[in-house]
Amino acid sequence: MVGLFKENVKIAFSSIRTQLLRTILTVFIIAIGIMALVSILTVVSALDNTLNSNFASMGSNTFNINQYEFTTRNRGGNKIEKINPIISYPQAKAYKEKYNYPLTKTSISFTATSAAEVKFESEKTDPEIQVLGVDEHFTTNTGLEVTIGRNFNAFDISNNNYVCIVGSDFATKGLLKEVNPIDKIISVRGAKFKVIGVLKEKGSTFGNSQDLRMLIPIQVARSLFSQPDINYSLSTMVEKKEMLDAAIEEATISMRQIRKLNPVEEHNFGISRSDDLVQRIAETTGVLSASAWVIGIITILGSSIALMNIMIVSVTERTREIGVRKSLGAKKSTIAWQFFVETLIIGQLGGLLGIILGMTIGYFIALALDFAFVVPWSAMLAAVITTFIVAVVSGSYPALKASNLDPIEALRYE
Repeated sequence: MVGLFKENVKIAFSSIRTQLLRTILTVFIIAIGIMALVSILTVVSALDNTLNSNFASMGSNTFNINQYEFTTRNRGGNKIEKINPIISYPQAKAYKEKYNYPLTKTSISFTATSAAEVKFESEKTDPEIQVLGVDEHFTTNTGLEVTIGRNFNAFDISNNNYVCIVGSDFATKGLLKEVNPIDKIISVRGAKFKVIGVLKEKGSTFGNSQDLRMLIPIQVARSLFSQPDINYSLSTMVEKKEMLDAAIEEATISMRQIRKLNPVEEHNFGISRSDDLVQRIAETTGVLSASAWVIGIITILGSSIALMNIMIVSVTERTREIGVRKSLGAKKSTIAWQFFVETLIIGQLGGLLGIILGMTIGYFIALALDFAFVVPWSAMLAAVITTFIVAVVSGSYPALKASNLDPIEALRYE
């Protein structure tokens, strides 16, 4: 059996060499279908990995209170978007003081600006630095890690010290790359801050760098970046995950009381768990993966038709060869296997080329979008299985047609 298989492989490669141009075109047609599937699944995997790593770092025992939930909420059939009032500083402060659920830490923060210009000695950055006003629990609750120096403490926040924590880009390729960043003085809007810590690198999401940020005490930020209608965010971490549901229920009650909502009014704020965000990401990427399969299958369908066509033509052109082999004692199964193996080889060559092209394209797309690339093992496995199925489906009919040829009629064929 092994010897027969080897012989069929040799015959298949010999036939491929004699019809090299046609085979190359067929391989490329198959490769295009697999490439479409693998490249899309590669980008989806990179997107999924990026978003999950960003949100999972927050931990599964954290919840956030914001002006809106992460899903768009509409009211009634007329699709009018509900407008929630901002979370003002007095409300955020009242919540932090009122919410005293056991084993929890609450943080208040706000984005002061996303276009600050930061100076160090005679150098300055482009106006692209994000400045956030935070308290001592912000980094812990949001999954940020200080790798150099230290975090804010209660003394820094309560005394409005002019200290700051900067993103990793400051220390690796920004203003402070040539020096030890700790205790250096940088300025923003004319105010001077002493650097006390550097954050661990987080990378970019959708082209927005998370390492070009500067954290300063919240009251200092409010005095420097005073503006109307500042919207604040609240983040609460629960030390024990089993207490999370009860903690969220208590937080909802507290926030409703602060917002002065009566029992029949719905929430006018958004509350979301970090593990809910991860679940929503999984649902979104699942839809994208299903779309990738639909696109890939449509393309691969054309590839299978092309492969079947070349094998039918091959059977017709080699009718006399089939007749000779049958007259010399070749069985139907031997003839069928000969053409079937040839189809499998062409299909797998196309699949291999498609995987290489798809991963390459997916890598460059992920790189351009600042996604964290991962080797798409599931996409590669899907491509191998798909090309095998395509080869089986496309090769079955030509192989059966070849095996059923009458040897006498085949020998008379010109």
